[in-house]
Amino acid sequence: MQEEKDFIKELLNPKTQNIAFQKLLRDFQKPLYNHIRAIVLNHDDADDVLQNTFVKVFQNLKNFKGESKLFSWMYRIATNEAITFINKKAKRSGTTSEAMKTKLIENLQADIYFEGDEIQLKLQKAIALLPEKQQLVFKMRYYEEIKYENMSEILGTSVGALKASYHHAVKKIEDFMNAN
Repeated sequence: MQEEKDFIKELLNPKTQNIAFQKLLRDFQKPLYNHIRAIVLNHDDADDVLQNTFVKVFQNLKNFKGESKLFSWMYRIATNEAITFINKKAKRSGTTSEAMKTKLIENLQADIYFEGDEIQLKLQKAIALLPEKQQLVFKMRYYEEIKYENMSEILGTSVGALKASYHHAVKKIEDFMNAN
């Protein structure tokens, strides 16, 4: 924990800020991209949201209180940025965020960065049908293998509620995969 406090001081110090921020990018860019991509589904959109996330992290670092890990705080920002992005995109299209996610799933096959097969596409469709909270919990646990305790910090929800959400999500996904 002291290491993280020292690192945050480096990020806030104008003399060490650039090198520290490069380290922050190096350490967190890939996991944050994967997390965002799991939400927005599109590579270019994920890049845009990732860039916005790092801008917000940089702008708000002075307000970071250290009540959670830096990782958790950054994931919370990335999650909020991704959800806001989907909602804004849906609003611009005159549709709901659920309809937008369905459209994104349909466009996934055409995405040159999507490397999945038919089963992966079907899984993405099943996930898209879940309520937003269950989607987030499932993706964070299944794809990113984030521990419930860390997820609790990121999403501001109890571990018990997260486990229940994950269980419900898995059940709904299994039902969808077996029915179609």
